[in-house]
Formats: sequence, structure tokens, C-alpha cells
Amino acid sequence: MKKFIMVIAAVLCLSSAAFAQSRALGVRATYGAELSYQHSIGSNFVEADLGWFKNGFYLTGVYDFVFASEGNFNFYAGPGAAVGFYNDNESDTSGINLGIAGQLGLEYNFNIPLQLSLDWRPVFNFIHGGFGWEGIALGIRYRF
Repeated sequence: MKKFIMVIAAVLCLSSAAFAQSRALGVRATYGAELSYQHSIGSNFVEADLGWFKNGFYLTGVYDFVFASEGNFNFYAGPGAAVGFYNDNESDTSGINLGIAGQLGLEYNFNIPLQLSLDWRPVFNFIHGGFGWEGIALGIRYRF
């Protein structure tokens, strides 16, 4: 588990070190709401999302490969990891979820610093849960 957390931290630190690449910050709306950050690495990008729901929050990091680009459209997919913390007041339980994630999506970059995306993110949780997904999400981000 320590190795898993160290790998996630290393990916996020290395991605934030490449300041010359473009970035985007915004929201990703699914069953809950997520604060979303993207950082380009060449033609690909890393996405980190901090989401919350009624009894907890989660952090998901995904490395997305851009498979096709046509004009301002990008089609992407990639692997990632997710960690979540929850506190269920009804059953008086709390815990942590750890899992692997994937992402498949389409984004459009406007000629102004605005980006829209639509993606699907399945997640397989190793602890406290099985297969699930965060759903189909609409992302709205400011590019800088």
C-alpha cells in the first residue's frame, strides 16, 4: 500500500514539474462534483480529480493517452488509480477505498481558453467494494 501511494505521489509531482506545458482547471460533474486539474505531457495529459459526495471524498489520478485529434477535438483513454475516504453515519462505519481506474473520453478545446469534455470512468475497488464507476461526466475547464 505504501508503494501504491508513493507511485501516485510521484506521478503527481512529476506532472506538476513540467511548467512549460499547458494546464487546465475546472469542474467535472458526475453523480457528485469534482475539482479537476489537467496537465499536458507532450500530446498526452495527466488528470487529477478531487471529488466529494454526501458522506466522503475521493481523489482520482489518470494518465490519458490522446489517440486521435481532429481540429479542436481529442479522443483519449488511459489508466489510473483512485483513493476514497468515507464516513457512513447511518451504520456508524468509516473507511477507505483503494482501486484502479480507467478513463475513456472526448474533449473539445475552444479558440478561447475553455475546454469541454465528456468521459466515462470505470473503477475497480480493492478495498470495501467491487467494480463500479464514477459515471459519465461533463467537464468544464479553464486552460492556461
